[in-house]
Amino acid sequence: MKRIVLFLLLLLGFLLAEAQQKPFRFAFISDTHIGSPNGSAEEDLRRTIRDINAMKDVVFVVLTGDITELGTNEELKLAKKILDSLNIPWYIIPGNHDTGWSESGGVMFTTVFGYDKFSFEYNGMRFLGCASGPYVRMSDGHVPRDAVNWLDEELKKIKPQQPVIFLNHYPIDNGLDNWYEVTDRLRNYNTWAILCGHGHSNRALNFEDIPGVMGRSNLRAKANEGGYNLVDVRNDSILFTERKPVSAVQKTWTGVKAELKNYSTGKKFPRPDYSINEKYNQVKRIWENSSDANIISTPAVADEKVFVGNQNGLMTCFSIKDGKPLWKFKTAGAVFSSPAVANGKIVFGSGDGNVYCLDLKKGKLEWKYKAGASVLGSPVINGDTIFIGGSDHAFVALNSRNGKFIWKFSGLDGPVVSTPLLYDGKVIFGAWDRHLYALNSATGLLQWKWNNGSAIRNYSPASCIPVAADGVVYIMAPDRFVTAIDVATGETLWRNKDAGVRESIGISEDGNWVYGKTMQDTIVAYAANRKKQSAAWKLHAGFGYEHVPSMLIEKDGFVFFGTKSGVVYCIDPKEKKIIWMHKIDNSMVNTVRVLDKNQLVVSTMDGKLVLLKCISN
Repeated sequence: MKRIVLFLLLLLGFLLAEAQQKPFRFAFISDTHIGSPNGSAEEDLRRTIRDINAMKDVVFVVLTGDITELGTNEELKLAKKILDSLNIPWYIIPGNHDTGWSESGGVMFTTVFGYDKFSFEYNGMRFLGCASGPYVRMSDGHVPRDAVNWLDEELKKIKPQQPVIFLNHYPIDNGLDNWYEVTDRLRNYNTWAILCGHGHSNRALNFEDIPGVMGRSNLRAKANEGGYNLVDVRNDSILFTERKPVSAVQKTWTGVKAELKNYSTGKKFPRPDYSINEKYNQVKRIWENSSDANIISTPAVADEKVFVGNQNGLMTCFSIKDGKPLWKFKTAGAVFSSPAVANGKIVFGSGDGNVYCLDLKKGKLEWKYKAGASVLGSPVINGDTIFIGGSDHAFVALNSRNGKFIWKFSGLDGPVVSTPLLYDGKVIFGAWDRHLYALNSATGLLQWKWNNGSAIRNYSPASCIPVAADGVVYIMAPDRFVTAIDVATGETLWRNKDAGVRESIGISEDGNWVYGKTMQDTIVAYAANRKKQSAAWKLHAGFGYEHVPSMLIEKDGFVFFGTKSGVVYCIDPKEKKIIWMHKIDNSMVNTVRVLDKNQLVVSTMDGKLVLLKCISN
C-alpha cells in the first residue's frame, strides 16, 4: 500500500512539473499603420524589427492588426516587405484599417500574408488569433462568422487544461458587436489572457473575468520614437514590458497570473437586449436563414426569389415564400456587391476580380467580365447596359447580353464600393479617392468631378449612394455634411453640418425630402431645394451612436432603415414617429429591400437573411 501511495505521489509530482510553464519571451506589436505620408510609420516598424533582431531571447512576434492605414494593396505589400526582415517567426492578423477601407475586400491581406487567422503551440501554450472587421462598410467591430466557426474547430483541439492566449485587434468587449460569442467560448477553457490592440495605448483590461492586455501602437505619435511590448511567460506569471527600440528604455507595466483558470459557468454578464421585439409584436419573421459567412450587401428580389452573396464568395438564391435555398453559385472571392436583376439575369461583382452574370432560374453562368482588380461595387442595370465600378481605378459600362464593355473610364485614384446613381443622362458615384464623379452614361466621358476640399481620403463620398431630384444631387459623407450639388455643372449649391450626418441617406418618393441618419440617435429631414437648407425636422429614434452607411428607403409613405446593432426601423415621416422596430441580431443591418409597406427582406453583417412582415401597417 505504501508503495502505491509513493508511486502516486511521484506521478503527481511529475505531472505537476510537466504542467509548469517553461519560461519564454515573445514580442507583441500592434497598430503599425503602414502608409504614412512622411514615412514615419515605416521607420518606426523598421526600428522595432532591428531591435528585436538584436535580441537573442525573443522566440516569435505577434502583430494584432491595423497593420496598414487604408488596407491598400501597396500598403500591405510594403508591410510584408518590412516584416520579412524579422529573423524569427511572426504571426499576424488584420484590424479594421486593413479591412474597412480595403480595395480587395480583405482578399489582399490573405494573399500577401497567407492567412488572416493563426493557431500555433509554443511550450505547451496554444495561441489563437483571428480577423475582425468591419469589411468594406463602416460599422462596429465584428469577428466574422467564418472566423467564429474556425474558432469552434480550433478549440476542439485544445488539450485538457492547456493554457490558451487569444489575440484579436479589438478589445473583446462591446466595441465588438459579437464580443460575447468569443468570451462565451473562451471561458470554457484555461484562457490565461486576451491580447488586443486598437486603442493605441498600454492598458490592463478585463473581458468578462478573462484577463485582457491592450498593447500600445508601434507609432511614435508625438514622441521621438515608437514602442512595442516584450512578453515574458514565466511559471507563475505573464509580464508585459514596454520597450522603446532606439533608446532601449523599457518598463514592466502589468502582469497576468499564470494559473489554471476555472471561470464560473453560472455567472451572468450583459447581453444584447431583444425586448423591443415583444413591444412591437406586430412584426413577424416569416423565415430566417443563417449563412456561414458575413453578408455585407443588399439582397435583390425578383420572380419570387431572393438573391444575396456572402463573404465566402457564394451567391445564393432563396425562395421568397419559405426561405429555402434554390441554387448556389461559388466565386473565388468575397461578394460585397449588391446584386442587380433584370431581364431574367442577375449581375454582381466579386473580390476575385470578375463581374458575373447568371441566369435567374438555375444560377447558370451566362458570362463574366474580368476586371483589373476586385469588384466591390454594386451594379445598376438600365436596359441592355450595366454600370459598375471596381478596385482597378475604373468604372465600366457593359453589355448585359454578353458582358462586352461599351466604355471604360479609367480616371479614378481609388476603389468604388457602392452603387451608382443614374440621373439626367449621367452615372454618378463616389470613390475612395476624395471625389464624386459624373460621367456621361452613353459615352463614359467625364462631365464633372467634385470633392469637399479635404485631403483626407477617409472623408470621401465613397459609401454613400447619391440621391437626386429637380436637377440637384445630394450626398452625405464622413465629413458629416449634407451637400447639394448641381447635376449639370458639379457646382456646390450648399452644405450644412447642423445635424451630424455621416453616410446614410435617402429621399422621399415624391422627391421633396432628403433623409439622413445622424451619428447621435436621430433621423433628420431636409427640404430638397437649390437654396441652402437647415434640418426641417428631427426624430430622436433611440438607436444611440450610429455610423453605418445603410440607406433610408421610403415606400408607401413609410421610411425603413437599419442600424449597427441589428435593429430595423419603420417610421412615419409625416407624423414623425416610430411605427415599429425589430431586432434581428446584434450586427450591422445592410440597406433593406422593401417589397411594400408591410414586407421587407433584410440581411445583416453576421449572415442573417430574414423576411419581415408587419401585420398591422
